Amino acid sequence: MNLPTFNIDFMGKRKIAGTMSVVLIVLSLGVLLVQGLNLGLDFTGGTLVEVEFTEPTAPAEIRELLDAAGFENGIVQYFGTERDLLIRMPPQASVEQAQLGDELVATLREKYPEVVLRQSNYIGPAVGEELTEDAGLALIAALAVVMLYIFFRFTKQFSVGAVAALVHDVVLTLGIFALFQWTFDLSVLAAVLAVIGYSLNDTIVVSDRIRENFRKMRKGTIIDIINKSLNQTLGRTVVTSMTTLFVLVALLVSGGETIRGFAAALTIGVIVGTYSSIYIASNMLILLKMTHEDLLVPEKETLDDGMP
Repeated sequence: MNLPTFNIDFMGKRKIAGTMSVVLIVLSLGVLLVQGLNLGLDFTGGTLVEVEFTEPTAPAEIRELLDAAGFENGIVQYFGTERDLLIRMPPQASVEQAQLGDELVATLREKYPEVVLRQSNYIGPAVGEELTEDAGLALIAALAVVMLYIFFRFTKQFSVGAVAALVHDVVLTLGIFALFQWTFDLSVLAAVLAVIGYSLNDTIVVSDRIRENFRKMRKGTIIDIINKSLNQTLGRTVVTSMTTLFVLVALLVSGGETIRGFAAALTIGVIVGTYSSIYIASNMLILLKMTHEDLLVPEKETLDDGMP
């Protein structure tokens, strides 16, 4: 398939893009520090109960019923149909945590005798704390491995640029989740790690073309070379991003509550990842003043008789 060719001056807008990215990162960090993530039961501990009613029931009605019974800060949402509800309840001081699921169902059956318990899971606080620590270590380890990989495959400038782009993507994704207080659970964490992989793949494609053009275009400036490389890979980037987004939008619309957070995180990640591979990773090469000499292929050593 022949992709269209472009002639866009990406780097001419690099200062505007860089300023916007810095502002968004600062805002995201501010939201994360002030408001924090709305951690799911996977990290905080608590009880998750899935129930089925005989008739369509509004989550707000069930939430009011549980609040009146003394169950505080619970989250009630549809799970599939309007007769299926998912209740996420954090630990309650007045109830033994292992019995919280049974207490919730008993309270519901006082008003809805025919309610059916489909699933009840309890996660202890110790497990939640361990998962929180493991999640942070997983993100740090992923970024560290990526930096080493890019360093050995390309150069230190590409390595710094790739990690800067990945940090940018992760921070913005977490910032949006904190801003809207969407539930951050293990499925969303998996999506954030997938965003790192997606963004890295896009950055490697762009970096490989930049390196190739640096060795071909001996007389071009770094801005000219990067612009040419970005335009050459833009068709591939657009096709890949759009096809991925089509699938993710379908999951958001019809995938159900279980994977909605996962699909939302990936959708955000694909958008910011496409942007960062163009403006963050490439912009860092200019800031780090990469030259043709940094990408010269080392000459093979020859023996005294001239034979390689």
